[in-house]
Amino acid sequence: MITADFRRLGLTAGDRVLDVGCGSGRHTCEAFRFPRVTAVGADRNPADLKEARNRLRFHEQVGAHGGGRWALLAADARHLPFATAAFDAVICAEVLEHIPDHRAAAAEIVRVLRPGGILVVSVPRYLPERICWALSADYHTVNQGHVRIYHRHELRGLFTPLGLSPRGGHHAHALHTPYWWLKCLVGPQRDQFPAVRLYHRLLVWDILHKPLVTRLLERLLNPLLGKSLVLYFRKPPASA
Repeated sequence: MITADFRRLGLTAGDRVLDVGCGSGRHTCEAFRFPRVTAVGADRNPADLKEARNRLRFHEQVGAHGGGRWALLAADARHLPFATAAFDAVICAEVLEHIPDHRAAAAEIVRVLRPGGILVVSVPRYLPERICWALSADYHTVNQGHVRIYHRHELRGLFTPLGLSPRGGHHAHALHTPYWWLKCLVGPQRDQFPAVRLYHRLLVWDILHKPLVTRLLERLLNPLLGKSLVLYFRKPPASA
């Protein structure tokens, strides 16, 4: 499930892309598809890094890449082990809502982004997330620890004081919003509840096959029901 619109990153041959909190590597793998891009994923969870490694190796085996390089490492978003201005683009998808000291993470993300580089950051959208919290007292604790809910202006205000310029945004994954509401109604950990299991099968089918009907439906519903808020920023060039 890809949340970022890679067309907005403007990646060119030789660019270096960092996926902060890469999880199982979905955005790292997507970056690896671009010609001669170096895709780097960083995450604290060893199990997620193992899954990301397997995905990247599979992409290599089947030739689903752009001939670049990839790397994975265990790292905390608040203390990234990279040189200043090391990356041409940074992706931080569905991560900040898990981090109590999100300002420290934001500062590190901006530090490793080169002047003129692009940042894309996504978090759960305010209203769908607020409804999940209202439906289930357990949702934000079992869902890998959501510690806050962002309004758009709050997420933008996390990065603009650090010198980044907003470059628009959008909402994504509207079809996932009712799924999470359903899970919250029956219990976030009841994955085998029949309706939850059936809806999950639909989502997996949609991700794998990308049928036109669901793609159009989600595009229509994203402004109203999009589960994720996605914002883009640009770091001013060094000469600015």
